[in-house]
Amino acid sequence: MADPSTYRPAPGSIPTSPGVYRFRDERGRVVYVGKAKNLRARLTSYFQDIVHLHPRTASMVTGAASVEWTVVNTEVEALQLEYSWIKEFDPRFNVKYRDDKSYPWLAVTVGEEFPRVMVGRGAKKRGTRYFGPYSHAWAIRETVDLLLRVFPMRSCSNGVFRRSAQIGRPCLLGYIGKCSAPCVGRVSADEHREIVEDLCDFMAGNTAGFVKRLEKEMYAASAETDYERAARLRDDIGALNRAMEKQQVVLGDGTDADVIAFSEDPLEVAVQVFYVRGGRIRGQRGWVADKVDDADTGDLVERFLLQLYDGEVGEAIPREVLVPALPEDTPAVEQWLGGLRGAKVSVRVPQRGDKKALQETVARNALQALGLHKTKRASDLTTRNRALEEIQQALGLPTAPLRIECYDISNLQGTEVVASMVVFEDGLSRKGEYRRFVIRGVEGQNDVASMHEVITRRFRRMLDERADSGEVGGTSGDPDEQDGPLLVDPDTGRPKRFAYVPGLVVVDGGPPQVAAAQRALDELGIDDVPVCGLAKRLEEVWLPSQEDPVILPRTSEGLYLLQRVRDEAHRFAITHHRSRRSKSMVESLLDDVPGLGEVRRKALLRRFGSLRRLRAATVEEISEVPGIGLRTAEAIADALAAQPRRTVSVNTATGEVEES
Repeated sequence: MADPSTYRPAPGSIPTSPGVYRFRDERGRVVYVGKAKNLRARLTSYFQDIVHLHPRTASMVTGAASVEWTVVNTEVEALQLEYSWIKEFDPRFNVKYRDDKSYPWLAVTVGEEFPRVMVGRGAKKRGTRYFGPYSHAWAIRETVDLLLRVFPMRSCSNGVFRRSAQIGRPCLLGYIGKCSAPCVGRVSADEHREIVEDLCDFMAGNTAGFVKRLEKEMYAASAETDYERAARLRDDIGALNRAMEKQQVVLGDGTDADVIAFSEDPLEVAVQVFYVRGGRIRGQRGWVADKVDDADTGDLVERFLLQLYDGEVGEAIPREVLVPALPEDTPAVEQWLGGLRGAKVSVRVPQRGDKKALQETVARNALQALGLHKTKRASDLTTRNRALEEIQQALGLPTAPLRIECYDISNLQGTEVVASMVVFEDGLSRKGEYRRFVIRGVEGQNDVASMHEVITRRFRRMLDERADSGEVGGTSGDPDEQDGPLLVDPDTGRPKRFAYVPGLVVVDGGPPQVAAAQRALDELGIDDVPVCGLAKRLEEVWLPSQEDPVILPRTSEGLYLLQRVRDEAHRFAITHHRSRRSKSMVESLLDDVPGLGEVRRKALLRRFGSLRRLRAATVEEISEVPGIGLRTAEAIADALAAQPRRTVSVNTATGEVEES
């Protein structure tokens, strides 16, 4: 019997999105499949005290060895994906309901003269077409009820059918339009079978054609001023959309495709594949791998396809492979795949519609997988210790850098220049000690001078605080050795965080930024704080006064830690910059509004927070801000409407802040 705490996901690693989760035993077999509106809330409930769990649930969590999940967009998507996986994996804890019934199917008795649609359980019978299985009978009954208004086929029992034929009157469904009433001859057997075939095609995933046909008929009826028929067709289209709610989980054209997405950083790449057959997701796989070179996404796609389909033949290879970027030699890849399949295979990037939306869902799963992998890697104590030791050896430090501070500069064409300082202790971030700086002593876009200023200000503050505390001399850079009463502010009782000496200062940049940081320390007379820089392009580590960089292996845990520190500093700097930019834009746009001074502008910022929210506010909402009357609110709204809209964003390729 396993202890569920041994495989419980780390706090915060489970997303709050809808999704489907799977518990596996120690042999990797799926023992339970479930869905949730909120994955975090649902999965957390499994890891409470076992005495509070249902006996069957307790048996499941103690018999499992791992849990994994897949994120989707809606609860309906989660429901449909749950159905597919229950059918595929046949998990032993999903076999029966509490009432010992088997899972329900949607069954169509195509072998009869007048086929019937019904919800069935148990063993399958010949001459019946099945769809499912489904977790809840009520869910499929609601679906059938919606579909019968569009596909009015027989759904009554044999007894009811024979009785209606004898008395010459249809049942209630025939009167309300949810049955074509073949029992009384309203439609022939051939006409009724056409309706049956349409419903079966729709349930098989070929939904787009029906919706388009109904839309065409609706517009034709409207053009002929037959508005009652147009309204009925409109309601039919709404019923189809509600019945399927296909979105990303079901593709309306019955597509067979593998949908692939990547989430990558300079060191690692996460890959997710959704296998779509007949328009529905039939499976999912994911990998996380180390990047061994600077290959772009197209190269990664080509390598992955070669490994994914190596040894596969025939129908195992779909007609379409949807990828985030095309390989450099796409025709050769398609020819190779076509040879394995024995038919044409298309490799392409979806541009719009359901396929594009589905790939976005796959990409979110890849991002989640990479984040979870990073969380697990960063939380491992042995891995963190190895990372610090590798940094110590590579940079020639006297001790392992238990406290690392990283600095980054962010600006928009030389305006609103800001800097960030992030702190990692023992390989983990200490967000309570992050600091932000506004650069005022530098004109224009000069990252080197800005780096010199921020390092000077930070370490001058350190010297001042240590002088105020009466401490003289250097330290080892170990925060634990400095935590004492001399580092506590007597007025506030809080620790003087700037008095801590880092074991390593990392700057985002190459030799110029490193030289500027070292010069700032030299000018302050500080000679016991090592400095290095991490350049983005090749992930090179630069040291002061050295012509050649230090190259850490791509698989190095030390490089991985430095990268995390640098990326966190970059994120923190951009967040600060965008906040200040938004506020400055509001102030500049409102400079010419009569009667609106600095106090009122600040009140507007406190109330709305950003220019986008202020633009979206009504005159009445603006007038609710203290000190601003209706006339002033109208002047503010007019001033905002007269100005062109500007957008501040982050270029994900370069990491720079851009304005448009």
